[in-house]
Amino acid sequence: MTSIDTITLEVADVAAAERFYAAAFGLGHRLNLRAAQEPTTGFRGFTLSLIVSQPADVDVLIGAALDAGATTLKPAAKSMWGYGGVVQAPDGTIWKIATPAKKDTGPATRRIDDIVLLLGVADVAASKRFYRDRGFTVAKSFGRMYVEFAAGSGSVKLGLYRRRALAKDAGVDPEGTGSHRIAVGGAAEPFTDPDGFAWEPASMASLS
Repeated sequence: MTSIDTITLEVADVAAAERFYAAAFGLGHRLNLRAAQEPTTGFRGFTLSLIVSQPADVDVLIGAALDAGATTLKPAAKSMWGYGGVVQAPDGTIWKIATPAKKDTGPATRRIDDIVLLLGVADVAASKRFYRDRGFTVAKSFGRMYVEFAAGSGSVKLGLYRRRALAKDAGVDPEGTGSHRIAVGGAAEPFTDPDGFAWEPASMASLS
């Protein structure tokens, strides 16, 4: 197991979430939904990022998400690294839509180049060892602050960020308790990482 095949979000209303994600992002098989009533409050400890090629694409996807019922956490804006913004879906999931480009090179599209799951962890170095021991290859590493793994054959990239730093990047308070409300598909056998994120075989996600 060296990659993420699918992400499964646990939501209170599957039909409503299906309508939202179809209208907002159109991620197809890469995103699954299933019903869950596990209690959760505050920050769930992760964000999902959609990486696109230019600012116009960021604006199109954020606009579609807002029209479908999302709320703004950080308005789209330029920064040192590019252009992006953060929204929260009606089910509570935090989505960052961003591009490293600062200028448009063509008409806006809805094409998504990469999906990145960022886990907010208590100890980046310890979690890095945990995932490396399970076959993940480190692509980028910035000490105890941030780690990005190679995507392998999967359709979703995995990154680790300090929990408080990830919450700040998302524009939310870092405090939160209860279920993460997410399951990661791609494990050979089910396991739970040091921060409580559940992994399962991709075949289980496809049955959701």
